[in-house]
Formats: sequence, C-alpha cells, structure tokens
Amino acid sequence: PCDTYYLSNGLLIRHQKIHTGKTPYQYNQCDKAFSRKDNLIVHQVTHSGEKPYQCNQYDKALSLNSDLIRHQRTHTGNKPHQCNQCVKAFSLKGDLKNHQRTHTGEKPYQCNQCVKAFSLKSHLITHQRTHTGEKPYQCNQCDKAFSQKSTFINHQRTHDGEKPYQCNQCVKAFSLKMYLKTYQLTHTGEKPHHCNQCDKAFSQRSSLIRHQSSHSGEKPYKCNQCVKAFSQKSTLINHQRTHTGEKPYQCNQCVKAYLLKNHLITHQRTHTGEKPYQCNQCVKAFSMKSNFITHQRTHTGEKPYQCNQCDEAFSQKSTFINHQRTHDGKKPYQCNQCVKAFSLKMYLITHQLTHTGEKPHHCNQCDKAFSQRSTLIRHQSSHSGEKPYKCNQCDKAFSQKSTLINHQQTHTGEKPYQCNQCDKAFSQKSHLINHQRTHTGEKPYQCNQCDKAFSQKGNLIVHQMTHIGEKPHQCNR
Repeated sequence: PCDTYYLSNGLLIRHQKIHTGKTPYQYNQCDKAFSRKDNLIVHQVTHSGEKPYQCNQYDKALSLNSDLIRHQRTHTGNKPHQCNQCVKAFSLKGDLKNHQRTHTGEKPYQCNQCVKAFSLKSHLITHQRTHTGEKPYQCNQCDKAFSQKSTFINHQRTHDGEKPYQCNQCVKAFSLKMYLKTYQLTHTGEKPHHCNQCDKAFSQRSSLIRHQSSHSGEKPYKCNQCVKAFSQKSTLINHQRTHTGEKPYQCNQCVKAYLLKNHLITHQRTHTGEKPYQCNQCVKAFSMKSNFITHQRTHTGEKPYQCNQCDEAFSQKSTFINHQRTHDGKKPYQCNQCVKAFSLKMYLITHQLTHTGEKPHHCNQCDKAFSQRSTLIRHQSSHSGEKPYKCNQCDKAFSQKSTLINHQQTHTGEKPYQCNQCDKAFSQKSHLINHQRTHTGEKPYQCNQCDKAFSQKGNLIVHQMTHIGEKPHQCNR
C-alpha cells in the first residue's frame, strides 16, 4: 500500500491515477496519452517548438516555465528543497519527492505485465521496453538502436571519441563515468566489493559476481555448438566467437583485431606506451594488471603455485605449468622440420635456430652473434670482466648467478638432474641433455661441409677443424 497523504481530495484523486495506469488524455498528433490534462498541455509544447521562457544570464530559451526555473538554479546554485531525513537538497520539488522514496522505499509505478515496481516513472517506462522490445534511440552512424537514452549517449561516444571523464591523478580520460570510477581504484588499490563466502575482495562488482559463481558452481549458459557451459552470459558470448572466428574489437591504429574488448585495450597500450599499473614499492609500472600482480610477488616473496609432486613453489602460473611438464614428460611444442618436441615454446624457438643457422643476438662490442639471448648476456660479461657472484666456499667468482649455482654443486656433490632411462645423474641440466642423446641417438649438430652430425656441439667444433686444417692446441714440452 502507498502511504502518501494530500491536503486536498483533488490532489489525492490526481495521485491515484498513477496506480490505475489510466491515461484518458490522448494527444491527437502522436500516440502519447497522459493521466493528467496539465501533462498533456506541457507535452503539446514539444510539438509546437515554441520556447517563450528566456534565461536572462545565458542565450538559452525553454518551452516551460518550470524548465526555466530549473535551469536558472544551475546559475545560482539555489537548492531550496531540503530532505528532512538526510543532508541532501534539491533545486526542484519533484526531485526532492523522487529522492524521498529512497528513504520510504515507495515504488508507486507498477508494471502491468509483471510484478516489478519503480520509484520513478522514467524507470518504469524504460523497464516496459524490455516487454515491448521498443528501442526508440537510433544511432545515425550505424544500425544500432537502444531502449535507454543514457546507453545511446554512451554509444555515440564510441563514434566521436569523446572522453569527458578525466582522472584527477593522471592524464587518462574515459567515455563513461563508471569506467573512470573503476580506473581510479588502480591508484588507491581499494577493493570495495567483498565476497560473503570467502575473504576475497574485488575492485569491480562484475569481478565479484564472476567470482561468486565459483562457489555455487552453477553454469546456466550453455553453448549450442559444444558441451561447454558458463556461469556468465558474457563469457558464453565470448566463447561462441571461438566457433565463429569473429573478432569484433578492431584496433584503430593497426590491422589487429580481438575477440575480447579487454584484449584490445591491452594491445592499444603498445601504441600509446601507457602503463597504468604502478608499483607502490618501486618505480616500475606495467601495461597489464597480470604483470603488475606477478611483479608485486618479487616484493612479498609470495609463491601461490605449489607443485603437488615436489616441494617447489612458483610466483607465476606459467612457470608452474612449465615445471609440471618436468614431472609428466609432456612436450606439446613439436618442431616442423624434425621429430624433436619440447615442453616450452621458447625451447622450440631456440631449437629451430639450429635448422636455420640464424643468430639474431649481436654483441655491440665485437662481431660475435648468438642464437640465444642468454648466451649473448654471458658473452658480454667477458668484455666487462665483472664477476659479482662470489662462491662462499672458495675464492672463485662468476659473471652469472646460474654459473655460481652450478659451481657450488662441485662443493656439495649435488646432482639434481636425473636421467629417466638409466641411473646416471648430473650437476647441470645441459650435461643431462647431452647424456640423454646417447639414449635417443639424436645428433642435432650438423656439419655444413659434409654429412656428419654430432650429439655435442664441442665435437662438431673439433670436427670442423679437420676441414680448415686448424690445430690450435700446441704441446709445450
């Protein structure tokens, strides 16, 4: 029941028409009808185009006196209508009435096709379009149409590039206020949306909703082309593009296109150089949130990815997955020129250079070039002579941390690299790889002057000297 009271019976009768939904006052030039005669008269002015009410501070003219009064208060800042339950005040009495419903919970505008009710008439009108399918706001630059004016205005900004919402802490600007609010949380680190089933919190409400489905396990959105199902409709739509191949998000600076909008946004930062994710413990900044989160673990020491087959833990999921392949033996990356396969893509790319002979990593201090960047870095230390990694058990020092670790195993006798085909073990991984070729018969090092091939690079180098006649090792006795 509605608990609104009125001074006169006439005002009560007028109010009750809201509840009946009757609109006896029909305009003869369009299909609109009204519950009150005065509303019909106001509407007729919109057809005549007449604007008799002129603002005396600006060149604006308005069709209704009430609109003029509302407009003039934007100049004066006058808000005479004060809420008696909170500190808010309004320039118009109607706005105050609408606001007071947030306190009373009153929803006088009832939908006649379902059980929903609304505090504002405009919300009812918008809702009714979900029943009728009406989309009166048509974009004149594309074929899209919208049921809400606000959604239509937001869409138009995708055409004109307008970004009126400026961040007050950096140069970023946004087309929607909600995008600005979400972005500003990257500066504050605030996560206001808390899960009521665990201790996780999120900066965006949409992220919380997605997370909560992990508790319920419910997946009502089913793909009609495969057996997959999803907890979110948006995730289903994104998945369906893997079937259609559709990439609707096109970069306006290059030819790349993407399945997901957030992938496009991340890609565009390669053009702008923007790095919005700033570490609060050092000067580093990142273009991707995932890289930012991974970096923060270098400060906290957190390693959330624990191997269930050994005691190793990892700060990055990708490193964890790669590690697991050392246990299960999976090698998903197959060379297309030979039978070799690898557990990591980077290993495949490095291996393929043995076929092409390509050495893309050039030393800037001499004419040497290398197939691997890590080999170049090791080589460059031979120019600087710097050896910052010192052994704590002898006086040896090394230019690379990995070389120090390998050396320390000569003191401990540790041999962590175990052959899975015999009982031999090695202190260095490269020694294990060389050894395993005795089992596989693989000879990846091919002489370019004859048909001989070798399992170890050192043997190839020795062999090549037989072609050039070089004998570098002189006896001094």
